[in-house]
Parts: sequence; structure tokens; C-alpha cells
Amino acid sequence: MIRPIEFKLNGKRVRVETDDERWLLWVLRTDLSLTGTKYGCGEGLCGACTVVINGKAVRSCQTPLKEVGGKEVLTIEGLAKNGKLHPLQKAFVDHSAFQCGFCTSGMILNAYALLKEKRTPSEADILNGMNDNLCRCGSHVRIVKAIQTASKEMKGGARK
Repeated sequence: MIRPIEFKLNGKRVRVETDDERWLLWVLRTDLSLTGTKYGCGEGLCGACTVVINGKAVRSCQTPLKEVGGKEVLTIEGLAKNGKLHPLQKAFVDHSAFQCGFCTSGMILNAYALLKEKRTPSEADILNGMNDNLCRCGSHVRIVKAIQTASKEMKGGARK
């Protein structure tokens, strides 16, 4: 059903009038021109489309727009503040935790939600929390190290 949906996107209120059954991924990429959220498998299995909704990592390719009404949505574009990279973004760069970069925004946002839930995660917590985000380049070891570094830099708190 076509209707207006209002939500907070990267700290700013937005209103979109479209079919409320459309996947959030396509609204972000097509209607709002935020292309950092990637289309991977389209089945919610790879994690490339991960965004954070009300603090939880969510697959935007499987989230109808109507489910975000009145909520807060964070995409990779909203993580850096005032031109300064978020500690997770910086750690991914410092550890070369990506090769092709296709999975990176989903990885970072999944890690962001993980660090909101577990302020000082163990390596096992990170492995378990990141298990459903796929990196076809095989950068998983560097990704884990980047998350550990970011957790220490953030001193156990996921800042916005």
C-alpha cells in the first residue's frame, strides 16, 4: 500500500511516500541515494545489506519499509561524524580489514550493533556475532582484529 512512512535516518527525520512493502534496501539505495548499503544475495544470508535499526543489526533486503516507521535507522553513511571516521571505520582501515570492500559496510554495521550489545566482547563473541556476515575475500582474521581494536578505542561503548 502506498503511504507515507516517517523515520529517523542517520540522525535526521525523513519521510518517504511509497509502497510500504518495498524492501528498505531499495528505498535507501534508490529513493534516498544512500548506496553504501549493498545488495548481496537478496535473501538476508550474506549481510552486505546490514543496517542498524533501533540499535539492532537488520538485513535491509528482508525488511519491509513499513517496519521502520517511527524508528531510527543507521547506515554506513551516518556513522562518521563531522568528517571524522567512527572508531570501527578507522580500525577497518588500519587493519586492512577489507579487500574488495563489498561486504565492509555490512560488516561495520553488524560490528557496531555487536559492540552496543557487548561492550568488551571476547574473540568468541566476535566470531559468533559476525558469523552471518560473509566476506568472500577471506579478510575475517583482520575483521576480528579491527573489531577488537575498535572495542578498546571505544572503551567499551558504541558511540554514535
